[in-house]
Formats: sequence, structure tokens, C-alpha cells
Amino acid sequence: MSIVVLLLIAVAIVFGVHSIRMRLITRPAFAFFKRVLPPLSDTEREAMEAGDVWWEGELFRGKPDWNKLHGYGQPTLTEEEKDFIDNQVKTAMTMMDDYDIVHHRKDLPPELWDYLKSQGFFSLIIPKKYGGKEFSAFANSTIVAQLATRSISAAVTVMVPNSLGPGELLTHYGTNEQRDYWLPRLANGEEIPCFALTGPEAGSDAGGIPDTGIVCRREFEGEEVLGLSLTWNKRYITLAPVATVLGLAFQMRDPDKLLGDTIDLGITCALIPTSHEGVNIGRRHNPMNLAFMNGTTHGEDVFIPLDWIIGGPQYAGKGWRMLVECLSAGRGISLPALATASGHVTTQTTTAYSYVRKQFGLSIGRFEGVQEAMARIISNTYQLEAARRLTTTGLDLKVKPSVITAIAKYHMTELGRDVMNDAMDIQSGKGIQLGKKNYLGHGYMGIPISITVEGANILTRSLMIFGQGATRCHPYVLPEMETAQMEDQKAALDRFDRLLMGHIGYACRNAFSSLGHALSRSSFASAPVAGETQQYYKDMTRLSSALAFMSDIAMLILGGDLKRKEMLSARLGDVLSQLYLGSATLKHFEDNGHQQDELPLVHYVMQERLHIAAKALQEAIANFPNRPIAWILRGLIFPLGNHFDKPADDLAIKLAESMSKPSPARERLTFLSRVFEGDNSGIAEVENAFIAQYECRDIMAKISSAQKTGTLERKVRGMALFESAQEKGVISEAEFKQLKKADELRLEAIHVDDFDKL
Repeated sequence: MSIVVLLLIAVAIVFGVHSIRMRLITRPAFAFFKRVLPPLSDTEREAMEAGDVWWEGELFRGKPDWNKLHGYGQPTLTEEEKDFIDNQVKTAMTMMDDYDIVHHRKDLPPELWDYLKSQGFFSLIIPKKYGGKEFSAFANSTIVAQLATRSISAAVTVMVPNSLGPGELLTHYGTNEQRDYWLPRLANGEEIPCFALTGPEAGSDAGGIPDTGIVCRREFEGEEVLGLSLTWNKRYITLAPVATVLGLAFQMRDPDKLLGDTIDLGITCALIPTSHEGVNIGRRHNPMNLAFMNGTTHGEDVFIPLDWIIGGPQYAGKGWRMLVECLSAGRGISLPALATASGHVTTQTTTAYSYVRKQFGLSIGRFEGVQEAMARIISNTYQLEAARRLTTTGLDLKVKPSVITAIAKYHMTELGRDVMNDAMDIQSGKGIQLGKKNYLGHGYMGIPISITVEGANILTRSLMIFGQGATRCHPYVLPEMETAQMEDQKAALDRFDRLLMGHIGYACRNAFSSLGHALSRSSFASAPVAGETQQYYKDMTRLSSALAFMSDIAMLILGGDLKRKEMLSARLGDVLSQLYLGSATLKHFEDNGHQQDELPLVHYVMQERLHIAAKALQEAIANFPNRPIAWILRGLIFPLGNHFDKPADDLAIKLAESMSKPSPARERLTFLSRVFEGDNSGIAEVENAFIAQYECRDIMAKISSAQKTGTLERKVRGMALFESAQEKGVISEAEFKQLKKADELRLEAIHVDDFDKL
């Protein structure tokens, strides 16, 4: 006992006496920290510093304030936004024949182009004072998603001008003259923009673009002016073949020092009319055979004046920061909207199709194998909608949460891929035979596009989410990194001492919290609500503590090597991502007013999120390179093992059955996929057949009962069975007509297109 007391006294002296602490703890720790600090390039630093920290900061730090989450409010549409969606968006959707667009025209029809331009579809983010709509991020997302339920090609065409590009860059960084000239013309559709960043040598490493702009003097419009000689070769540029104004990113250099002493100024963005001499556009790519305009642009020794730089000459070399800041927001809107649209369409059509499609005498939705896949589609769609709402809530609070938008981009597009794969498995031949009746095929073809653009998913998961989150979200690491770069070593050491003491206390708290929550099954963690979802908040707090603790250990032990341990980094990023997705789900349930018919959805989603997060932690520990440390981590994080199981089969069956009938819950889960009066789309066909068949269930119950008693033959089916039932008085004439109509709709819904000649 006396030895323990002496040890405690020694520890107190070492940490409590400033001079001793500085000599024995702080100085060695500071030297170690500077040695293991990962080297950062300028582009990495700018990307890391871009954007804001929002809810992900709470999740990363081990003790999320759930009341703060629910205090963010919920996204809403203004009356103007509702009116636009109810009218202009509806009209645009009725003008779309996606089979004609993709397979015949390979372009949007001229009347649809004109309508999108004239009605402001390309000006959703442009301020009202320049003639734009200035809609919220939630409205932007909703519009793109609804369009995507009918045509991915049309949705991408609308999405791109309202994402990273000339409109957004001008709004945030343009000079007054640039805004006054360009924004009204972009808003009314007179100008079509594109933005050229990626090229043959720079895809995921967009910061490594080789395209150049050399400062020089030349004659322009009759005067000798300072400007840039641009040479570029870009590809994968959406809208480039039809653009009238080109946003261009390039490396700006001043070898003759005409602007100052700096030669390599860095990435810069300029705005160039495509009619300008030397600008080459028009050639098209063929992205997965879809019809949106995507192609190349190039130019050699094209001279532009300096004031064509977005923001003017003072923004020379600031292009990368501009791009990553805008991407921090836009990445959370467009592609997640496409993924959510996939969820709404697949949930609506798969639940309908599995009801009307019969095999072996039963609706295929009655088979457990189908129900298993249906449960995944339904739960993932609920997750997609929840994440879409929380992410756009943050953006509409004028936050640019770079880590959250990276999470949204990666995980929502992956969930979009999952729902589409499951829907294709269930709908089978209906999904693979292209034609006017097919509502899945083009969405399926477009999935790899969402996976690839705005940060390839593999890169986003393995490098960005945790790599950026560990630095930005941690309360001490970024200040410590900044301290290590200070020139005044005495001031740096004093500041580092304060940060180090806070960091040690923070790490100890998370270690004890992680162990305590694990041993108590999160019993003492707080939750903002009671009832059936309370335990999920508690379990999320437990995993948040575990993530915070393991992140500290990983950074301490691996230092700069953590940057290269991409699989470990990806798994820790998965934990943070699952916590964010779970947060979105719980908030969505609260925002919807605790709808009891949503509880099976919430249970399934949350059990899946917790299972994936815990599994990622377990795998990170199993693969941690320092094995003694890994044993300690396992003992503190999973002392009693990992008990976060996948959702049970009974829950999957309950979920599938609950959505296999018309209901308010199903309507809330599929509202983006609209069916209009007089709608003859494939979506409308299967939905109308589903409703008609469901309304005949009591009539079919009479027939089934008569078959069991022998009044009607068991082996007779279809119209012959209905006619026999009427003849024998089992059903009335009105019921026969209702069955006949419903069966006609069923046959129409399960049919696929065929052609004399392709």
C-alpha cells in the first residue's frame, strides 16, 4: 500500500511541478511529436484546413452532446421552393423519356434544355439579386433527387451547374464586375458553364494538375496587358461539349517575376468564354452510355488577361483553397441526392413488383430470400434519407463540414450501389431488359459514375475521412501541429505543455469511459430520450469513446506512418462514418415525430450501424501493427467481447412485410419518386398495379377459401379462375371486373420491352 502511495506522490510531483514536468515530460514529448509528425504538402494542408468542424467533432471526441444534435432543427422548404418542386420540377419530369434520351437522342431533347434554362434549373445556388433562385441546400438536393428518379442524365445536367463550378466560385470569390456580368447570364440560361479540373495526369490527385498559366505581356483588344499564356488538356468535364463559359484550373507560374518575387504561384482558377480564340471543346466521352454531356477541352498558348482570374489577380495561387472549400459543401448535396433517389425508386418499385410478380403461386415478396434483400433496400433507403436531411441541415446552417460531406459522398453512394444491386436481383428480368418500361437499368449503369467523381470512393475512405477527421475533429492534434511549426521555441514549448496536459487528460478520460461503458453495457451513458431508441444513443456514446481512445493510441504509436496505414485508417474512418449515419437515423426518427410505424426501420438501421462500427473497431485492433498495444486495446474496448450483432431474421421479415402494402410509412420512404395523373412511366405502371392488386386482397381471400373447400379447382389460375369464381357465385360481377382490371395492370407491369430491330 505504501508503495502505491509513493508512486502516486511521484506522479503528482512529476506532473504537478512545472519545472520537473517540462524537463521530464514536455520537452521529450515535444521532440518526439515533431519527429513523428507526418509531413504535409501545401495541398494536403489546404485540404485539411478547408471547411468547418460540425457534428463529427462531437462524435470523434468520445462524449457526444445528443441535445446539441437535436437542437440543429430539421430541414424545411420555403413556399417558393415547394412551388418550384410542385410545378417546374413536375413539368420537367413529365417531359422526360429516358429511353429516348439515352438510346436515341443521346442528349436531352431541345424543348427540355430550353425549359431547364428558362425556368432557372441552372441557377438554384445563384443569389436572387443576380436573377438566381438562391434555394437552400435541402431544396437543391430534393430537386436533383426527384429528377434523378426519372432520368440520371437530366439530373446530372442540372446538378453540375449547381455544384462546384463557375456559379459557386463567382458567388464566393468573384469580383463585383465578374459577378455583375456572369451571374445574371448564368441564371437565365444564356450561358452554360463547365469547370475543368481533372485531366489525363491528374484524377484523384487533382492538386497535381500539369496544366499551366505563364504570366506574360501580350496585346489584348488593342492594348498590351499583363495576362496568362494557358496550356491545358482536360477530360471527364461535364457540360464541356456544350459549355459557353469554361472555368479552368491550372498551375500559375511567373518565371519573369512580372508580378513579384514568387515564381510558382500555385493553382489558380480562371473564367474563359469558350468562343475565345484557342479554346477547344465539343468532343464527347461516353460515360456508361448515359446521355449527359461529358467530354474534353484543351488549348495551347491561349492568352487571357489577368482579370479573367476568378476573384481577380489577388486570387492568383488561391485556387486550390477555393476548390476544396466549395467541394466541402457541394460534395454533400449532389451525389448523395442521386443515391437517395436510387433508394426511393428501388423501395417503391421493388416492394410493388415483389407483390404483383407471382411465382410458384405466390407473390415473390413472400419468399424469405427476397424479404432479406428487401429489408436491406428499405432500411438503406431510410438511412439515405436520414443522412441527406442531416447533411443538408448542416449546409443550410452555413457550415461547410468537410469530413461530414466526405462521409456522405462515400457512404451514401455505396448505399446507393447496394440498393440498386438488391433491386436488380429481385426484379431480375424486369431490371435488365432496357426500354421505356425499365426504371432501374439506367440508374444501375450510372452507379459507377457516382462512385468515381468528386473524390474516388476508395481514396475517400482510405485517406480522407479519418485522415482529415483525426486532425480536424481532435481537440488537441491540430493545435499541437501548429505549435510544432512555431519559430519561437520557448513560446512553442509553453503552449505545447498546456496542450499536452489537456491531451493526456482527454486520452485518459476516453480510455476509462471506453472500458466503463464496455463493462456496464453502456448503462451509465446519457441519452436525450427514453423508450425504444434510448439504448442506441448509449451504445453510440460507448463506440464514440472507443474511437477517440483508439485514434489517440494510433496517432501516438504510429505517428506519420498512420498516413500510410490506409486499411487501418479506413476502418477507423468507418467507425466515425457509422456513428454519423446512426446519428442521422436517430435524429430523423425524432424529427418525424416518433412514428411507431418507423420503429422497425430504426431498429434495423441502428443495429446494422452499430454492428458495422464495432466490427470495424475489432478489425482495426486485430490488424494493429504493435501487438502488445493491440492486446491492451482489445482489453479496454472489448473486455467482454463484441456483442453488437446484425439485425435478426425476424426483424428483416417484419420490415419487408410492413412495406409490402400501401401505408403512410411507405409513402414517407418513397416520396421523391412521384407518380402523376396520367403517368404512363414504368414506375407508374408497377405502382398502379400494386395498389390495384392490394385492393383485391379480400376478393382473392374468398377465392382462396373456395379452393381450399373444393368449390374451385386449385390448379386453375388467372382469368380462368376469376371466371369460374363468378360462375359459381364465389364473387360478384363487380368483384370480377375489379379482378380483371387489376390483372390487366399486373400483366402490364411485369411485361418488358421487345423490339423488331435494335
